Amino acid sequence: MSDDGFPSQRQDQPGREHAMRPAPDYAPRFPGSGRLADQVALVTGGDSGIGRATAVLFAREGADVAIVHLAEDRDAQETRAAVEAEGRRCLVLRGDVGDPVFCREAVGRTHESLGRIDVLVNNAGEQHVAQDIEEITPEQIERTFRTNIFGFFYMVQAAMPHLADGARIVNCGSVTAVRGSPGLLDYSATKGAILAFTRSLASSLAEKGIRVNGVAPGPIWTPLIPATFPEEKVAEFGTSTPMGRAGQPNEVASCFLFLACADSSYMTGQFLHPNGGDAFGS
Repeated sequence: MSDDGFPSQRQDQPGREHAMRPAPDYAPRFPGSGRLADQVALVTGGDSGIGRATAVLFAREGADVAIVHLAEDRDAQETRAAVEAEGRRCLVLRGDVGDPVFCREAVGRTHESLGRIDVLVNNAGEQHVAQDIEEITPEQIERTFRTNIFGFFYMVQAAMPHLADGARIVNCGSVTAVRGSPGLLDYSATKGAILAFTRSLASSLAEKGIRVNGVAPGPIWTPLIPATFPEEKVAEFGTSTPMGRAGQPNEVASCFLFLACADSSYMTGQFLHPNGGDAFGS
């Protein structure tokens, strides 16, 4: 382990935050100022990583939060406890965003339990390493696209009947959308699709008063990392950035907050780039 890296460690997909060493830093760093007071946010992939940090920060800013997760029950309950510690309600929804039926159920339960939906954060994603395109199976391609971009379509389609003038959608992209990644071909392709999806949807929904923006993180210390890469890559994760380190989830959540609140009221179709100084990814 280098001074700026991480201990060697490996997990199975989709990864568990409670098993990471060191634990990612998701806690909000500043007092809340009511920027999402009495609003409701639905965050996919909200059990851990960037999704957890975003959910807890939204709660500190006054929002009730529904989080969607795939199978990591312990992580989801820890996120719920953190949201409730901020004095807000948290609805936990277990299911697969690649299933349009589940997406409709998740949106319906959120609206029924929390009364409204003001902000939709599409954050759930998965990635798998393959050094050669011939190694990527049709099943892997379909699965990656189903989670990473089909799920965005399904969640937006399900949410639209509940999104009024002034609602916001924030999509999680990646530095790989513009820089590429030779070992993450299918993942990078989905992130490029998210870039185009976000900008196109922003134009489509502008007349409805719904803003659509995105965040394109660089290397961030989340459960996806030890669940994706071999131990030697985990140990040096993020050290090649100009800043010489990986980012923490709470360094990305603030970008989601900015795009989810009125601070960004004259922005739509835009991306923020918390990537440690990677100019090629901005």
